[in-house]
Amino acid sequence: MWWLLIPAAILVFLAVLIIRALLFKPKKEEPVVPIEAPIDADRAFDHLAQMVRCRTESFYDKSKIDESQFDKFRALLDTLYPRFTAAAEKRRIETGVLYHLKGREEGRPSIFMAHFDVVPVNEAQWERPAFDGLIENDVLWGRGTLDTKGTLCATLESIETLLTEGFTPKYDMYFAFAGDEEVNGITAPAIVSWFEEHGVEPEMVIDEGGAVVENVFPGVKERCALVGIAEKGMMNASFELKGAGGHASAPPIHTAIGRLSKAVLDVENHPFKRQLAEPIAKMFDTLGRHSSFTYRLIFSNLWCFFPVLDMICKKSGGELNAMVRTTCAFTQASGSQAINVLPPNASVSANLRLLGTDTAEKAQAYLRSIVKDPDIQITNTYSMDPSRISVTEGPGWERLRNAILGTWTDAIYSPYLMLACSDSRHYGRISDRVYRFSAMAMSKEDRGMIHGNNERIRKEALAEAVAFYYRLMKQFD
Repeated sequence: MWWLLIPAAILVFLAVLIIRALLFKPKKEEPVVPIEAPIDADRAFDHLAQMVRCRTESFYDKSKIDESQFDKFRALLDTLYPRFTAAAEKRRIETGVLYHLKGREEGRPSIFMAHFDVVPVNEAQWERPAFDGLIENDVLWGRGTLDTKGTLCATLESIETLLTEGFTPKYDMYFAFAGDEEVNGITAPAIVSWFEEHGVEPEMVIDEGGAVVENVFPGVKERCALVGIAEKGMMNASFELKGAGGHASAPPIHTAIGRLSKAVLDVENHPFKRQLAEPIAKMFDTLGRHSSFTYRLIFSNLWCFFPVLDMICKKSGGELNAMVRTTCAFTQASGSQAINVLPPNASVSANLRLLGTDTAEKAQAYLRSIVKDPDIQITNTYSMDPSRISVTEGPGWERLRNAILGTWTDAIYSPYLMLACSDSRHYGRISDRVYRFSAMAMSKEDRGMIHGNNERIRKEALAEAVAFYYRLMKQFD
């Protein structure tokens, strides 16, 4: 009666799923004893307001850049942080400045990164001026307050305070600030080349990235402090179709625009295959243990439920979908200059974010396999492959944990994958300890203001960022 074995097998299967979910609990970790952090929030707010008043807008068209504003910002740092700029060796590299604070002993240094250029502003869409450094009700309005003059300010406020207290780091510290991050500039690669030439192998590199956020993971009610240990790659692809043009009164059965539209739909209807990249697997393993039982059932048994999760991701889109596959977003289109003329050349452009093992070469080949129209030329106009993945162990990772949980005591500390690109990707050339954390508690509204309208920061958020960097740097005493 072999068929009687079927119900028994199902029961065993369900029992395995449930037992794995019951055992999928948060791992025991050593509690963190917060370091006292003396913070002057008013001073930090005033200093950040002065930084905002430097209109350091980046443009791909260099003729639009006001270099005097960048000079003003670099000079401002000497004024605001006299102890630090007197103690540190300073060198200008391309648009940026690199400060070197000498340690007491030989050892692997730490590198603190930020950028002081900002994306352009359409001021007509702002409720308050974008570059006046206006403070109202403990809120500072201005472009760059979140991305990333805020973290640059917090970094220097902390080291200035520590130096006032007589601090000398055990090992060297570097502060690398670029002025062209928003346009994928040359400064960060040039600074990394300087480190390579001088044999600098850092214990830890910290740059912008994750934040302390709420309601971002299924079934988790606690705040999550997400630290990017890698970032997706990027590729810009052009889909171009050349034709004879002509008068719109006698069109072919399928115009160039129509054929390109079909290609767009074909790509969107055939998303890239799912992957469980290492940073995402680590995040699922960390945060999944804090989820409700239903989600723990899923995340403890991804070997079984990953296809179901994949289906949900494909239907929902957004951040969750972007975590499990390479994405392709069509963002630009061009055709005829006149409404009654068939375009001699038509094109659409897409921005891809590459995950895991998907390189630009593989992504281009996949797109070619989906688009069956042989006359459509698919070109990789710019690309960079996914970054190196950083380790989640060792002194640097632990110091970061201590500083985060010492500042946001109710948060869950977790690795994650950064979906956007940053200057920190270049540091993979010299380290597998590059961590992306913006050191702020950000609501969904806050995150929407980055590169958007009405960017602003609360005094409390800046004070917490200063406290975080103080606690992080103090561990290098």
